[in-house]
Parts: sequence; C-alpha cells; structure tokens
Amino acid sequence: MAPPRLGSDDREMATQYYTATSIDGYIADEDDSLEWLFQFGDVEGVDEDYSRFVEDVGAAAMGSTTYEWLLEHEDLRERPDEWPYDVPVWVFTSRDLPAVDGADLRFVQGDVAPVHADMASAADGGNVWLVGGGDLVGQFHDAALLDEIILSVAPVTLASGAPVLPRQITDPPLKLVDVDQYGDVFAALTYEVQRDGAAHE
Repeated sequence: MAPPRLGSDDREMATQYYTATSIDGYIADEDDSLEWLFQFGDVEGVDEDYSRFVEDVGAAAMGSTTYEWLLEHEDLRERPDEWPYDVPVWVFTSRDLPAVDGADLRFVQGDVAPVHADMASAADGGNVWLVGGGDLVGQFHDAALLDEIILSVAPVTLASGAPVLPRQITDPPLKLVDVDQYGDVFAALTYEVQRDGAAHE
C-alpha cells in the first residue's frame, strides 16, 4: 500500500524528479559528463528556483551512477563537508559503495515501493526528490510513485548519453502545469504525472 501523501501542514507531499536535460532528452553525455551544462555558469533565477525547490524536500534518492559521479566530481571522500544534501539520501545500488563521512546515507537495492514508504516517512510531510538517474526514476514511475517531473531544458543537443527518463509515457500523457524561463538559457517545465483513467484537459 502506498504511504499517505498528506503532510503535517495539510499540503500533499509529492515525489518529484527535478533535473536538467538537453533539448533531445539527455541528462549526461556518453562520457557521463555534465560539461555541456556547466558551460552556462550562473544563470539569473536558477539558484533561487533551486532554493525554493529544496525547501520542501524531506528525503532524496539516487542511483549508484549519480552517487559515484558526486563522489568523484565533488571529491567527497577527501572533502565530506561538501556533501550537498541536508536530508536523508537513499542510494540504490547492487554494489558496495563508500559512504561520505557525516552524510545521512541509506544504501538499498531491490523494489522501490518499500523504500519509497521509508522515504515518505522520513520526509515527514516534505517532498521526496528523485535526483537520478533516469532508469531509477522510471522504476518509481512503473510503481505509480512518481508525481511530478521538473525539467530545466538547456539549449544544447547531445545526440547520445544518459536519457532523462527511459520509459514510454503516452497514455495518459504527462500534464504540463507550469512553465518558467531563466535568462536566455533554460526553459523550466513542470509536468504532473497522470494516473490511468485521468482525463487530458
């Protein structure tokens, strides 16, 4: 049974996939690099958008590739104080991975549903952020546990790499609920994941 989705402030909690993507739907290039994204530096409004988003996050999850990217590129084994999350983070992996000193990490594997129940409980009314990668997010979608997809679309194409969400979602389609623009770079699109039987308006 899915956990209740009503927070202590009567606001429904949501499980959200918040990420940046290329126009053609990749979150990393074929070398797992994000240089295509980092080239834009600080874009007005992006930091504020991120701050608003994380204010409502009570728990997060990521796959092993995303976690290992963070370990390497942020040099977290040598600089654990640079760990970027203030909430408990679940890492889905079938391998033994090093922890980050001081970080609230839970290494798990298998079915996402019982783990999601633990995350929702720990979030205590806050939202659950699915950091990535796309296949892990797809597993939450398959289990009807994904509520929103929030994409910052960058003006580049990569042709190949790690897909933003390797699932076919056509019936019902996603519902566009918000659009924002940041500078001349990002289109921020928020989609609601509709359940079977939802009417497309």
